[in-house]
Amino acid sequence: MVERSNNHDWLAQVDEEILEPDLPICDPHHHLWDKTRVHVQPRYLLDEILEDVNCGHNIVSTVFIECGAMFKTDGPEHLRPVGETEFVNGIAAMSASGVYGKTRVAAGIIGTVDLRIGALAGEVLDAHIAAGGGRFRGIRRAISWDASPEIRNHRTEPPEGLMMQEDYRRGFAELGPRGMTFEAWCYHKQIPEVTDLARAFPDTTIILDHFGGPLGTGPYAGKADEVFEAWKPMAKELAGCPNVVAKLGGINMDVNGFGWHDKPTPPTSQELADATRRYYDFTIEAFGVDRCMFESNFPVDKLSCSYAVVWNSFKRIASGASTAEKTALFHDTAARVYSL
Repeated sequence: MVERSNNHDWLAQVDEEILEPDLPICDPHHHLWDKTRVHVQPRYLLDEILEDVNCGHNIVSTVFIECGAMFKTDGPEHLRPVGETEFVNGIAAMSASGVYGKTRVAAGIIGTVDLRIGALAGEVLDAHIAAGGGRFRGIRRAISWDASPEIRNHRTEPPEGLMMQEDYRRGFAELGPRGMTFEAWCYHKQIPEVTDLARAFPDTTIILDHFGGPLGTGPYAGKADEVFEAWKPMAKELAGCPNVVAKLGGINMDVNGFGWHDKPTPPTSQELADATRRYYDFTIEAFGVDRCMFESNFPVDKLSCSYAVVWNSFKRIASGASTAEKTALFHDTAARVYSL
């Protein structure tokens, strides 16, 4: 039985016709978990994600991104995150059977490693690869941090300047030789650190999550234009690193400051597109379609909109693109980057 989100009735107020329903989509950013109380949907397993992806869009494959789910409770501390890969690979195997439909859920798996353990990170990566059934593609070790106590930092409590630390970079150096990717989840003021990391490791593919986290709460509340103008040159400089690709999405969270979840009704796809389009347009122009991919960030962004609406908003944003450009943005870039 599907366990629906806490805001299901609120989201149901907006019911839209699916735009371009035949367009193939790889959703390269979602989570899977159970018994979490910090998100709008405490349970998000195969049944729950299938209810979302079967809304009418042509979702052919997805990529799971680490979220601290199902770590082992025993054994060496540094190897406990491998439990998450084991858990997700089981769901991926169920999906791959075809019994649950055409969508291949978690065709790619991104886990996590505490890179501050230096060269020992290689042992953890090898354990993830072994547990991933041929699906493991890389890691995310979030560094989202801000000096303001009003901003919620990442659950792993990263210190300031984590990406610049020598031990972190020793651990990062274990990715390249294994062909593993790295997801950079930061806040917008940290984008220059991602650029520095990308230049130091030009042979490692780095994926910028959620536009680099433009903040809109705490000291950034009411300063959307100021934040965007500060973000632009940092994003442009990062785009100069050919080993970096960008995910387009993930800015419907509370920290982004749009406040959709506080409104009487959820946003339509047109409202979402109008409010956020400048980030998409600038990033696509800076990186090019072959280094950009739309992402749902579900069920986190479900705080603000439904799966049908968020993908409709992406299709509105890309409405002026050519067929080849849409193919790259919605499917091919993600499939190439994650070797699906």
